[in-house]
Amino acid sequence: MAVPERVDDPADPRLGDYTSLTDVQLRRRREPEEGLFIAEGEKVVRRALDSGHGMRSMLLTEKWLPAMADVIEASEAPVYLVSPETAERVTGYHVHRGALASLHRTPLPAPADVLAGARRVAVFEDLVDHANLGAAFRNAAALGVDAALLTPRCADPLYRRAVKVSMGAVFSLPYARLEHWPADADTIKQAGFTLAAFCLSDRSLTLDALVAREDPRLALLFGSEGPGLTPAALTAADLHVRIPMQAGIDSLNVAAATAVVFYATRKNGPSGV
Repeated sequence: MAVPERVDDPADPRLGDYTSLTDVQLRRRREPEEGLFIAEGEKVVRRALDSGHGMRSMLLTEKWLPAMADVIEASEAPVYLVSPETAERVTGYHVHRGALASLHRTPLPAPADVLAGARRVAVFEDLVDHANLGAAFRNAAALGVDAALLTPRCADPLYRRAVKVSMGAVFSLPYARLEHWPADADTIKQAGFTLAAFCLSDRSLTLDALVAREDPRLALLFGSEGPGLTPAALTAADLHVRIPMQAGIDSLNVAAATAVVFYATRKNGPSGV
């Protein structure tokens, strides 16, 4: 059992994992290199631990000691007890949830391993906004998507903001990185998936028409915020699909679009997909 250690100096090297959490460029580089990620809030920390990620340390304000007592008792990782003011000086923001944990990353599976046994996967091309990616992961987990594939430029699902927005869903949805996109589209199609790209194009069929096809294995491809899918991705796709719109609106935010599509194509849905 770890014994909480009070730390008053924000420059204490023991708090190094938690420094400058608002510096996105620094954390995006540092966390994967050092094999760590940060979970914020009691529920998210517990979900990270339940998914098998090992604890490096915890940073808590005093009022969170009772809520996290069982986690502390079960762990040998150090627990650093700080004031709210010290937490803010270390992290760079007001830590209103009061509980942070630094955890070990685990190696990602190969795309082929993620595809094996799956019937419906999400493919995200160049989603660089961590909040959108976290929301898309939460939608996917909630609506029965089996796995996700990310192109090289996608944001990190384990970045603190993505983990927080997903409410820990990033820990329950298997995912892998596609290293050679869009050439890796062939890997998806060779595994028996119909690759459906969501876009506005002259050849787009409606989402209802896609569902009516009852493809046994679907890979649902979504593009980046703003520009959408790249021309190369659109060429690689088997189908172009659109969500029908009204009131002169042509598209939805990518996170909202994923929720609509995942619901419409869900297993055990009206079409039996």
